[in-house]
Amino acid sequence: MIKEFTKGILKENPILVLALGLCPTLAVTTTAYNGIGMGVAVIFVLTMSNIIISLIRKTVPSKIRIPIFITVIATFVTIVKLVMAGYTPSLSKQLGIFVPLIVVNCIILGRAEAFASKNGVLASALDGLGMGTGFTIVLFFMGTVREIIGSGTLTLGFPILIDPHTLNIMGKGYSSALLMILPPGGFITLGIFMWLKQLWVKNA
Repeated sequence: MIKEFTKGILKENPILVLALGLCPTLAVTTTAYNGIGMGVAVIFVLTMSNIIISLIRKTVPSKIRIPIFITVIATFVTIVKLVMAGYTPSLSKQLGIFVPLIVVNCIILGRAEAFASKNGVLASALDGLGMGTGFTIVLFFMGTVREIIGSGTLTLGFPILIDPHTLNIMGKGYSSALLMILPPGGFITLGIFMWLKQLWVKNA
């Protein structure tokens, strides 16, 4: 059973291997904080929707399974959106439309169709948790790299770790690379991460 959880972290990582959910990956990873926020939301929706879909899989007519799956997913996305708006309004504002768009995130619908609809509750829960964790890890590290290089800061609700006005590198003041927090920076960072993953697999 443990492999159902661990496969999503590296071996079948939804971003680095399956190349799913790239739209929110590129859009929200301008900071590490945003990456964690989106990742936690996806973990909750993916795990809970997998559980419910696994429970009802034998009673759902095959012809209408996709609309029903989407309805289940949309229910948990609504819960996430309301909780986030109530308790972390600033994060909700920063993530914007990408929280409601979790409904059509191909990672979630894909796991519902390919795994939860064919397996038991425990395996489906572990699959959702693992895939969500793998997604969150990539978002966090991408957000960290882009924020440090693009803004010269790293803020996770704690004091700023790197101050672009005081940090000196080889005797010169640090000048942030704005490109990294723009869309091209997202593609560059994602490409590097995918290359590192393939390099690791090749040398493993």
